[in-house]
Amino acid sequence: MRGIKQIKNIRGRKILIRVDFNLPIKNGKVEDDFRIKKALPTINFLQKKAAKIILITHLGKGGDTLAPVAEVLNKFIKIKFVPDIIGEKTQKAVRNMKNGEIILLENLRNNAGEKECSKIFAVNLAKLGDIYVNEAFPVSHREDASIILLPKLLPSYAGLQLEKEVKNLSHAFNKPKHPFLFILGGAKFSTKIPLIKKYLKLADHVFIGGALANDFLKSKGYEVGQSLVSDTNYGISKIIKNKKLILPDYVVVKSGDKLINKKANEVKKDEIILDNGSQAVGKLASLIKTAKLILWNGPLGKYEVGGARSTKEVLKLVALSKAESIIGGGDTVTMISEMNMEHKFSFVSTGGGAILDFLANGTLPGITALK
Repeated sequence: MRGIKQIKNIRGRKILIRVDFNLPIKNGKVEDDFRIKKALPTINFLQKKAAKIILITHLGKGGDTLAPVAEVLNKFIKIKFVPDIIGEKTQKAVRNMKNGEIILLENLRNNAGEKECSKIFAVNLAKLGDIYVNEAFPVSHREDASIILLPKLLPSYAGLQLEKEVKNLSHAFNKPKHPFLFILGGAKFSTKIPLIKKYLKLADHVFIGGALANDFLKSKGYEVGQSLVSDTNYGISKIIKNKKLILPDYVVVKSGDKLINKKANEVKKDEIILDNGSQAVGKLASLIKTAKLILWNGPLGKYEVGGARSTKEVLKLVALSKAESIIGGGDTVTMISEMNMEHKFSFVSTGGGAILDFLANGTLPGITALK
């Protein structure tokens, strides 16, 4: 990939930066500005070079306005929000831009052409700029118009954060350090089974937590009660005997109104597994101490309903370790932000689903499009 530091004659040129400001919004207020902060170095670099900067992003599935995002963004840098995408308002705003100015266009997904990967939509977007920059790693696994078509229509470059994502995440499969511990949590078993199979070969230990662990416990013949499990057989029986695979031997269940720590094979039919038990965290602690590389994606419990304890405890353990630590996944990163711990890890990714695809395949459609 070519990075933005390789762009020549930046002054006065219109640069379309595809950012990912698909932020959690509640009651009209942005709840987490992590992705904004990570895009700022690229924006600031190009602004100092007197570029005319046009920020484009999606929000949700379409139909939502980026006005709350613009409000938060203005706390960091001065921007003008244009409630339009490729219409006359946008064209006029771009024509009137001065060097160093920044505008944010309305939600790309408010135009059907974005998700449909419409060439007509992409061509109209491309007319707004002279150069394209991808600073949207979290959505680079999507084959949307602004991700895979724009790079074919304009000279294209990778943003500073996108370069960091590729460099750091590649450490997990390009000559990784050993002992290598992979911690995988969350749900969505279908997206994570390829990772489990791949990293059982690459890593020394693979610890499974979160709702993913329920499927493995069920496969072992354990009762999992009312816990979330997948309704598809992903061939777990073939990998469950792998000695590198580690499952929680103790879990926290919700029994009535109580949270109870118990052995994983003692769950009752009316109970719900919410988290790893304290003994399971202790088992993980010894692996963390000896690891030289720790890759982690996804929370270890259902943190929004009382299952956050083990994730927080393990985050603290990883922060204290001497290992190179690479952490990602939307919910995990949200907890890191809440705990103000980002600086304690080697690298915290902005990606969610994009991390899973990148770790499994070694690239993403949005990255390939830049080459």
